[in-house]
Amino acid sequence: MTKVLITGGTGLVGKRLTQMLIDKNHEVVILSRNPKEENEFKWNVSSNYIDEKALKNTDYIIHLAGAGIADKRWTEKRKQLIIDSRVKTANLLFDKINELKIDLKGFISASGIGYYGTITSDKIFEETDKVGNDFLGEVCQKWEQAAHLFSTKNIPVTILRTGIVLAKNGGALEKMKTPIISPLGSGKQYISWIHIDDLCNLYIKAIEGNLSGVFNAVAPDYQTSKSFSKTLAKSINRPFLGIGIPSFILKLIFGEMAIILLKGSRISTKKIEKNKRYSFRFSKLQKAMSNLK
Repeated sequence: MTKVLITGGTGLVGKRLTQMLIDKNHEVVILSRNPKEENEFKWNVSSNYIDEKALKNTDYIIHLAGAGIADKRWTEKRKQLIIDSRVKTANLLFDKINELKIDLKGFISASGIGYYGTITSDKIFEETDKVGNDFLGEVCQKWEQAAHLFSTKNIPVTILRTGIVLAKNGGALEKMKTPIISPLGSGKQYISWIHIDDLCNLYIKAIEGNLSGVFNAVAPDYQTSKSFSKTLAKSINRPFLGIGIPSFILKLIFGEMAIILLKGSRISTKKIEKNKRYSFRFSKLQKAMSNLK
């Protein structure tokens, strides 16, 4: 039995991943600021504390912790929290693994397709492309740099640059289910998405299939805001209005954060699919939507 420690285990992805790992007979423990369940252990980044029982005999760490990118307006304070909640937590894990001499088999970290910058372009971004010159590019670069610390100790590192995660209950999809479905802004920007089960299977693949390196974790299906909205409306039987919600309204409501709604480029999945490393269960949006009704 493999022991997997998850940070951010009480979030949308963490809950589903925990269940899928347990179903495959892995032992799962979760680091939480307020542990409630038997498999949850306390950690406090501000005081550099992790309950050592959580780390004992740990084989893999899956690092999902981080303040929500789209939960609140991007004030300077919020921006710093978004970075610190990812970087300082990874640094604390690295320090504790060293201190306790844990023989870790792998460190697996979330990241975002925001690594490439929040832009709309004709380019299809691959893992070797350079980091974007904006806030999300900075977040992802620092996030990944913290993860790569583990490789200095010859611990294999896996990074999954993730798009919008589609799930049945909660997350972005729930917020999109408005009474009338419309695209955002021009509607021409791309939306890179992934079904939650495919994402969780990629994390499991990193454990069971020795998948290491940096990978784009999005479905191989290019959708614009307009085509995505149309498919969503059809799948939940709601009216579709082809006129996009004006950009200025979204900027008024969300401030700088509106850029993540109004911009988006295509992301390549060639690396993860090459040599049958991974076959997506939900490779098409229509199939994903049908499953998540």
